[in-house]
Amino acid sequence: MGSAENKRRMARGELYHSFTPELVAERARCKHACARYNSAGDVSRRKLTELFRDIIQDKTPLPPQLFASEEDDALFENDPWIEPPVAMDYGYNLRLGKNVFINFNSVFLDTCLITIGSRTLVGPNVSFYSATHPLDPALRNGTQGPELGHEIHVGEDCWIGGNVCILPGLIIGKGSVVGAGSVVTKNVPDFTVVAGNPARFIRKVVTDLDPTLHVQ
Repeated sequence: MGSAENKRRMARGELYHSFTPELVAERARCKHACARYNSAGDVSRRKLTELFRDIIQDKTPLPPQLFASEEDDALFENDPWIEPPVAMDYGYNLRLGKNVFINFNSVFLDTCLITIGSRTLVGPNVSFYSATHPLDPALRNGTQGPELGHEIHVGEDCWIGGNVCILPGLIIGKGSVVGAGSVVTKNVPDFTVVAGNPARFIRKVVTDLDPTLHVQ
């Protein structure tokens, strides 16, 4: 199997080999990009945005720089805000909406696509695991065997508490809340509070954003 097909299999959530030269190099690129972001220190919002876009390989040109720092910072008010340190596998499989906040020590195993909707807030030490392994140890075979993954999608206007772990292949619905310390093993419906290990239904979120409340 060629390197291009191996990478396509990874993106499709099929069995693939992660310790090929191409994928090892891509993880190394992302690791170094994360290190630059994590060690940036007290720099401008523009610089942080530039460094983060390098991690996720977003080639969108930055807007022209303004002289006043406050006005220049305002140009990036809708960009996601990610507190360092952050760790990712590839970077390019992460998609963040507008006004997303992610607190420190986030981990993204972005073997497959991970999306987080606009205005979602993520607490510290939250892990998004799109990567997984075969259950059969003979097939798994350490670093010599294949692995796979499944996409993770978090909706708009969610709140993910600190120390949450989100497992592969899950959808967290719009406007939902995941309590701190939870392990999410099943899909979460829109406008729902879940918590625990495994995360279980706690209550519905009552909000004008829920269209079902306006059905006559």
